[in-house]
Amino acid sequence: MNESDPKLLDLQSDLAEVQRLREENVRLRGLLQEHGIQLPVVQAPNGIPVRTSTQSIAHTPVLKAEQRIALFRSLFHGRDDVYAVRWENPDGRTGYMPKADRDWKAYLRAKSEDRKKVDRQTRKFRPLTDEVVRGHLVGDNTVGIYPLLPDETCWFLAVDFDKKTWQKDATAFLAVCGELKVPAALERSRSGNGGHVWIFFDHPVPASTARKLGCAILTRAMESRHQLGLDSYDRFFPNQDTMPKGGLGNLIALPLQKLPRADGNSVFIDAEFRPYDDQWAFLAGLKRMPVTAAEAVVLEAQRSGDLIGVRISSAEDEGQDPWTLPPSRKRAERLIPGSLPVQVRIVRSNLLYIEKKDLPSAMLNRLLRLGAFQNPEFYKAQAMRLPTFNKPRVIACGEDLANHIALPRGCLVEVIELLKSHRIKPEVSFATGWRRIE
Repeated sequence: MNESDPKLLDLQSDLAEVQRLREENVRLRGLLQEHGIQLPVVQAPNGIPVRTSTQSIAHTPVLKAEQRIALFRSLFHGRDDVYAVRWENPDGRTGYMPKADRDWKAYLRAKSEDRKKVDRQTRKFRPLTDEVVRGHLVGDNTVGIYPLLPDETCWFLAVDFDKKTWQKDATAFLAVCGELKVPAALERSRSGNGGHVWIFFDHPVPASTARKLGCAILTRAMESRHQLGLDSYDRFFPNQDTMPKGGLGNLIALPLQKLPRADGNSVFIDAEFRPYDDQWAFLAGLKRMPVTAAEAVVLEAQRSGDLIGVRISSAEDEGQDPWTLPPSRKRAERLIPGSLPVQVRIVRSNLLYIEKKDLPSAMLNRLLRLGAFQNPEFYKAQAMRLPTFNKPRVIACGEDLANHIALPRGCLVEVIELLKSHRIKPEVSFATGWRRIE
């Protein structure tokens, strides 16, 4: 949607006025309370009592349908020239497909092995319109959008959490967002078994900057919750810094899907994982991160080595021996605060087994990172604008077991150095025979 769209400009003006009235309401109610004057209960035009409290939000005017669509598109802003729709087969399989008009005559004339190529060459994508978004909101279809724009910028960053521990993972991520003053919102996924954290920008930012922002937040979050896992770096939307040749990038389903909403899914939720009563009032009050603020967080993360925080192994390092590559962070130089054990037992077997007892999450996180490195195949494919599907950004060789961290035996020297830098005595012993501890 164009920023100069009259509908969007009118909506922004209305939202600014709503914010001014909210602030004025809070100020006046504070004065009433200060002088011991009881707050009155007022009637809204529809006869419904409006809560009156210094903690409540002033009544938000009901947005008209076109205003809701304009607000929705201004936040969840991806490519306008193409969108995808969800499909579901009778056997239960589901997926998304770009909505397009196809030349079926050319498709059927082609040889079976050439039909996919002919389809790509002759199809015409349908654009994302207000009517399409309206259909999504009322339940006519379920729409997915492509966040990576043709100029390789994006309007938002979304992070997917879909493990059984998604609530704890998302909470850790949001806590770091709060520390870094990054405005973020949590949506429960369509299934209800996961969530998306959304960060919106006030202007399009390079996808590389948005992704680095997400990496910086994740790296910090793993200090307090190592269970997040290094595979979380592959859960961003957009998923790539650059547009693959002939591709559209990955898609993400739009929230507020009609049918899932009935079960409290595909909606935005608070810190207690409860849906906001008025989803539109919540969306209208969302803050967008200035581009300069995002760049500042990324710059600081780069300075301190907090972007991905694992050993670098990219296409540019092809000529070097991989074991000589330096870590991409200086985080190990900073001491971990808090109580640490006097000694830690390490068993050398088929792997190194480091006892987890009394070690804080920050130390467990650093140990796991010693056995991880950036995947050169991912960066090669991205540099050549080839698909990176099924190519993880980070290769993790460590395992988080019930009572131990398991790492490759070649990490022993680095493990000992890390522990000694924190005045922890490593107690190394050999297992009887080569066996797995757990």
